[in-house]
Amino acid sequence: MPTIQASLARGMPCWVGRSEPSSRMPGVRRYKPRVPRAKARLCELRRRHPQWGQRRLAHELVRDGVDPPPGLTSIYRALIRNGLIQPKARRRRKADYRRWERARPMELWQLDVMGGIWLVDGRELKAVTGIDDHSRFCVAAGLVERANARSVCRVFTQALARYGSPEEVLTDNGKVFSGRLGPHPGEVLFDRICREQGITRRCTGVRCPTTTGKIERFHKTLRAELLTGRRFDSLHHAQQVMDAWVDDYNTQRPHQAIAMAVPARRFQPPTAAAAPVPTIQPRQPLTVGPTEVTRRVSASGLIGVCYQQVSAGRHLAGQIVTVRLHPTVLQVFVAGQLIRTVPRRSTKEVVQLRAHQPHKPKQRPTTT
Repeated sequence: MPTIQASLARGMPCWVGRSEPSSRMPGVRRYKPRVPRAKARLCELRRRHPQWGQRRLAHELVRDGVDPPPGLTSIYRALIRNGLIQPKARRRRKADYRRWERARPMELWQLDVMGGIWLVDGRELKAVTGIDDHSRFCVAAGLVERANARSVCRVFTQALARYGSPEEVLTDNGKVFSGRLGPHPGEVLFDRICREQGITRRCTGVRCPTTTGKIERFHKTLRAELLTGRRFDSLHHAQQVMDAWVDDYNTQRPHQAIAMAVPARRFQPPTAAAAPVPTIQPRQPLTVGPTEVTRRVSASGLIGVCYQQVSAGRHLAGQIVTVRLHPTVLQVFVAGQLIRTVPRRSTKEVVQLRAHQPHKPKQRPTTT
């Protein structure tokens, strides 16, 4: 093991410490590192970018020509001495966490919805975000006023049209992404788009945010670098600022999880989409041609169609009836016989075509 004197004789730098070695042995060349310049640059970068950690600061020092760069521990101690960070106890990493990453781009996208984006008038916007699992490339970052199924899927289809269809999509179990945990499981609009595009749907477990840890970490970076303490004039203004930040994130900002490379270097989208991307048409009132839907009559004898309640009669409670929708009237049929015709008061779109299945309570296992 080399001694300190031998290391100093070879000219090895000591970035944090005294500017001169303590040894006074004859024949040993004294090394005077350029500590003041590197330390001043370090403090300047930290003050300009308070969210940068040791790894990012070391990377920026190398880009500024500091060679060799200081170690991460040296940077941490220098920041503490200059009052730029507060020392705190480290959290032990949980042993049951497993890090995983897909082997190539466009193999898996992670999507989520994030709130907390405020306008000056007090309204809150939602961000529909998506990143590529392999490259950490941001493929979607659209702002909407309401994170309903139609607006979320509009941002998703725009990303499909721009970059093509990934092999898989991973989301949580929000209602805009999946209907499997609702009272009446079924296919939602997001599921239908994935099925038509040949995309495999994957959902996280219940209360398992670490499964989509990459998109959650993206949200943390987005809040720290762009949103904290900031309000925007309008949705259009906020989207412009978001687009500029995403472009810098994809093409300029180094990412620690991919060896300080920029996401654009690892992201290689296909030249063309595998299938035509469906377009989400704006809501239009039903004006031509009748549409038939089925409904189950409630215990009070009511059914709901297009946000309008119609009385079918308590004697039909639990039975399935057919409702024919005309531009101006609703016709209710039972076993092919017309039983009621009422004026149509709503022009809202029909979102449910089939009647709900009756709820069956779970049977508890019997013990003998």
